[in-house]
Amino acid sequence: MYSAPCPSRAALDRIADKWTALIVGALSGGTLRFSELRAEVGGISDKMLTQTLRSMERDGLVARRVHPTVPPKVEYRLTDLGRTLEEPLAAVRDWAERHINEVERARLEFDSAATHLQVRTSQ
Repeated sequence: MYSAPCPSRAALDRIADKWTALIVGALSGGTLRFSELRAEVGGISDKMLTQTLRSMERDGLVARRVHPTVPPKVEYRLTDLGRTLEEPLAAVRDWAERHINEVERARLEFDSAATHLQVRTSQ
């Protein structure tokens, strides 16, 4: 995986994407329509949701079902392969929630130190 041409990097790119992690979490509760997914995953644009769902479908993580109604009803669900991501991605989301205060504190300390260094070097 650490080798540049390793094909597993494409899989890592897909599952390390924040939108994928959030979509997997949203779909872990069951099948959702596009508008329901958009509401569940706050802050995602229609374009990004569409692109991510297409990529996830291409990678075999999401199944898309179109019902022949007017207007068409489109539903998304995790495939068996997609369900294998539920536990590891839930662990990553849980880690982020548990450690966000520490991360934010570290960022403030870093930014403060960087600001002080810039001020000293510009004098």
